[in-house]
Amino acid sequence: MSLIKELWSFLKARKKFWLLPIIMIMLLLGVLLVVAQGSAIAPFIYTMF
Repeated sequence: MSLIKELWSFLKARKKFWLLPIIMIMLLLGVLLVVAQGSAIAPFIYTMF
């Protein structure tokens, strides 16, 4: 949780709010890959990459 607070304070202090969508998309893709790893849809998701 402290990593999120530090990241937010960095974005706020340096006015780098344009990085927020990039970070969110990377996190979403990472969660998608982890969740799909053990499911039946894994072959379909891995073909996208």
